[in-house]
Amino acid sequence: MAGGHGQKFADLTLHAPKAWQTRTGQGLCAVMWLWIMYRAKNDGAVLMGWRHPWDGHGHGHGHGAGHDGGHGHGSKSGH
Repeated sequence: MAGGHGQKFADLTLHAPKAWQTRTGQGLCAVMWLWIMYRAKNDGAVLMGWRHPWDGHGHGHGHGAGHDGGHGHGSKSGH
């Protein structure tokens, strides 16, 4: 192996990371935690078992409201 710097464990040499690698890792870690918190805000009750995913998502209309009583969302002419 070239160099010889770094910590050596048996046949494995661990080199210190470069500054850009450390900053990139910290930035991606921050993005990961922000994403986890965002998803917990939106889906935390389902994840914890406090609400079922099929209970609705809070826009306040029941089944068939404003849809002419059927499941189709197309035109009213029936085509």
